[in-house]
Amino acid sequence: MNSLFMGEPMTGGKNQVEEKYILTIDMGTTAFKSAIFDCRGREVSSATEEYQIQTPQPGWAEMDPDRYIDLFQNVIAKAIEKAQVPKSQLITLGISVQGETSVFLDADKKSLRPAILWCDTRALKEAEEIVDAFGCATIQNHTGQVGCDALWPGAKLLWLKKHEPGVFGNIAHILQLNGYFAYLLTGKMAEDDSILGSSIYWNINTRQYWEEMLEYIGIMKAQLPEIVRPGSIVGTITKAASKQFDLPESLTVNIGGSDLACGPVGTGAIRPGNFSDSTGSSLCTMAMADHIVLDPTRQMPCYCSVMPDLYMVHAYSTGGMYMKWFRDTFGEMELMKEGVGGLNVFDQLDLMAAEVPAGSDGLIALPHLQGSGPPDLNANARACFFGMTIAHGKEHFVRAIMESVVMVLCRIIEATEALDISVDRIISFGGGALSPVWCQMKADATGKDVVTTKNNKSAGCLGAGILAGVACGIWDSVEEACDQIIKEERVYHPDPKHKPTYDELLARYKHLMECLEPVFQ
Repeated sequence: MNSLFMGEPMTGGKNQVEEKYILTIDMGTTAFKSAIFDCRGREVSSATEEYQIQTPQPGWAEMDPDRYIDLFQNVIAKAIEKAQVPKSQLITLGISVQGETSVFLDADKKSLRPAILWCDTRALKEAEEIVDAFGCATIQNHTGQVGCDALWPGAKLLWLKKHEPGVFGNIAHILQLNGYFAYLLTGKMAEDDSILGSSIYWNINTRQYWEEMLEYIGIMKAQLPEIVRPGSIVGTITKAASKQFDLPESLTVNIGGSDLACGPVGTGAIRPGNFSDSTGSSLCTMAMADHIVLDPTRQMPCYCSVMPDLYMVHAYSTGGMYMKWFRDTFGEMELMKEGVGGLNVFDQLDLMAAEVPAGSDGLIALPHLQGSGPPDLNANARACFFGMTIAHGKEHFVRAIMESVVMVLCRIIEATEALDISVDRIISFGGGALSPVWCQMKADATGKDVVTTKNNKSAGCLGAGILAGVACGIWDSVEEACDQIIKEERVYHPDPKHKPTYDELLARYKHLMECLEPVFQ
């Protein structure tokens, strides 16, 4: 580590070198979080801003880019105010970003329409057209993806071409959310390849755009940003952006990477064989590998990691978004209790779930509010409750929701281990990792230890901060930073007596998914 960043005395000097800090932003699907770290990786402050996704039609998920700008400005201002450090001591900004949320700009670099979020499923037919045109094998061999999903930007661009030709014809720049903010801050168009992996027009073998797919969609490379490696410095903040966001002109902007790639860095799950699970708005799992993994059963996709020459077998599903939906829809009483000084709503729901035995007394839920991800990829899948009786109360529904996410985790581990990738334990992070009940469910259902780390709630921010710190010389490598910073907090050991119940629940989950597939269609 470079001692100039450590506040150590300079040779022959009386005063210590001014401490420097890393500013980070984690742009999640339902909340933006900012955290500030010192150059030892210690969190100095953090702030969070929740927001509501716009859903103008069923299956759609959008957001006004100006709303994203407001969120960014508000949350970093709060984090800086809490830190009580001079802005001049902020040396770099690291970005962790939600999945494939696309922003479309015209020639004047103004947004043409609301951003289309990663979880938007409007492009079902267009995804099918891409599969029909190329075939799943060709798509997998070029991109690492097991097909084309409605979530992918390529399918959504085809949808715009058909349904909003005026918008499509005026698109000059296509950016994902971290690339959009890198542009706003530095004036440069860039995107990292951890977020481009599921664009469907990026080639995992060459790490360049797949020109045949671009031609099919009807876009040109000139409309796309320069591809950079995750954790690259894009540039220094412009004078205009410095004034707009009240940030120092010396601040460097690091492209960071996708939240699914930054999170494992923030928990130290960065080496081949490591398996991590993030339960935030979505459930995301990452199994690290030292080579491109092409699943012969086409269940599990492969992505580029933020680590040089490493890849991730990655899957995703609805996660904490299901709990947030339940809170917002049915949690009025719990919200009132929190409002008068009671427990946080999610802590209350945790206690309710703990009252119910494993298996929720026969109540089963599917968590697929916006379609299901790998290994049971189906954009038409929907959430439901099955097996309700008069004996079930609110607490059963809470536990069934939590168990539904755990069943997806079990399916993912099954499919991952079928690729000869061992999963010895699960490193868990995100808001869901703050729930002891949920973590214990994961351990009991999978039969594996579940480990949480001290920075698990800020894992995305910390991962982005480590990448930014390495890029500006604070640490020599990501491995060095993780070994110095990441500390385990708690290990949840599986209780064998619950395994038969969860094995039966998993069988019922699979059967219910199979039976409902024609209904979903």
